[in-house]
Amino acid sequence: MARSYTIQGRPVEMPCRVRRATSGAATFLVRSAAARTLLPSDELEVVELLPGRALASLACIDYRDNDLGDYHEISLALFVRERRAPAGVPWLGAAVDLARNRLATCILRLPVNQTFTCEAGRRIWGFPKVVHEIEFAYEPTRATCTWRAEGRSVLTAILPRGGARTLPEAAMTTYTVIDGRLHRTRFSTGADGFGFRFGAAGGFGLALGDHPVAGELRGLGLPRAPLMTTWMETMHGRFEAPEPV
Repeated sequence: MARSYTIQGRPVEMPCRVRRATSGAATFLVRSAAARTLLPSDELEVVELLPGRALASLACIDYRDNDLGDYHEISLALFVRERRAPAGVPWLGAAVDLARNRLATCILRLPVNQTFTCEAGRRIWGFPKVVHEIEFAYEPTRATCTWRAEGRSVLTAILPRGGARTLPEAAMTTYTVIDGRLHRTRFSTGADGFGFRFGAAGGFGLALGDHPVAGELRGLGLPRAPLMTTWMETMHGRFEAPEPV
């Protein structure tokens, strides 16, 4: 497992550290059948919270100080488990794992607005990064994130802003496919200024555009009210090197 990579002539050491970022995220129930068709590996299965309803997340991240630079990113991910892993108690087990932040993810879409982080993400972790237009606009109680690609709108998300809690750094896992083989990447995040809201409380909003990716999101059942939203005013974390499953 490599501990150092060279991207565009620059070294990137593992773990890759995030020293400061701002992030807002929403968790949704989506159509399981549609979600399964988007998974990149047969070794993964979606996590269902209700019959026929899988869990997905949409996160908008404004990286301010990161080993890969300062850039904007949007993550669309499904919560997953390895197919060979014990399924646990149906639905109740998923709810408990979600509450305890123990569910792994598989990132389906990961646009960024800079080329260096795009190449690093693809070459090191196998993340599906592409360079698109992503902009943030901040107000005291909300942040608006817009995503455009090939001159067309993908989405606009309005995320409730604010929180006074400290979120201890927690370990998580995400899956990717590198050279045809499933890999897991372990990472951790924590935050100051953490806020949590149920449903669309605080003014959450999601509007989809006319880009084909927006059609993909409609196929999942979006837009709809989220189960919950979170806000991290000052996020920090680190990403380890990927390891084969």
